[in-house]
Amino acid sequence: MSRARLYRERRVRHDLGVSADRPVVGLTTSEIRTPDRHEQVPHADAGRRELALGLSYMRALSAGGAAPVVLAPIDVQAVPALLASVSGVCIPGGPDIDPVAYGEPADPDLGPTDRGLDRFELTVVQEALRIEMPVLALCRGIQVLNVAHGGDLYQHLPREPGGPVRHQRETPQDPGLEHEVRIDPASRLAGILGAERLVVNSYHHQAVRRIGEGLRPVAWAPDDLVEAVERPDLPFVIGVQWHAEAMEDDAPQTALFAAFAAAARTYVERMSSTARVAESSQRA
Repeated sequence: MSRARLYRERRVRHDLGVSADRPVVGLTTSEIRTPDRHEQVPHADAGRRELALGLSYMRALSAGGAAPVVLAPIDVQAVPALLASVSGVCIPGGPDIDPVAYGEPADPDLGPTDRGLDRFELTVVQEALRIEMPVLALCRGIQVLNVAHGGDLYQHLPREPGGPVRHQRETPQDPGLEHEVRIDPASRLAGILGAERLVVNSYHHQAVRRIGEGLRPVAWAPDDLVEAVERPDLPFVIGVQWHAEAMEDDAPQTALFAAFAAAARTYVERMSSTARVAESSQRA
């Protein structure tokens, strides 16, 4: 799609009021499952692989002022068209990323992966960065964001790098884990959250290792594991390792989603302004 056509479509959406006050943002999902037999119902398309995405993401984005829609993980050639319909992208949690994405062999303790889904989300992030669209990345999302910038990951935290902080429950029945994070006071994230220290949840098997080019680490766990990154040179690109959407009663996390929605509104306004300039130039 040409940039001129993209601008025209953005202008139409803005004029219709589709995203002026509540911007439409895209939410990917890397959770794919086949339902168990007892979950299948006679009138459903039983036994097929299906998307699985927690509604907590939708609620958090909506409470922040956005209108979330799911971006189906289809052919990567469709990514520009998918992003033409939204004003921001949220990359949520999910399974491990296959290390083939950053040129390393698989650790023996690597969890389940799906290269096709990895490729889709990486393409979404790269296209969003190219057009300077706001990006909010959560848990697995920060890992996708880092790999999209050429960084890599710790594949199995209990062994590498190791340390005193537990970042993942042993079993799903274990109580949730929490730890403190310290945040760079000069970072955009600290300004949004209104804090330099927070207690956050922790549910991740992998984590950021070598920081990707252009990203800046801005928060750390007590064992110095990177807990947040941002892109200082772009309007809004933030990734956090914790599940902010699961802390809906926590004011700083609510502020994070509100800031993302505000950035999406600004993106709409910027696209509309650029479209008007382009149209004026064509008429001149």
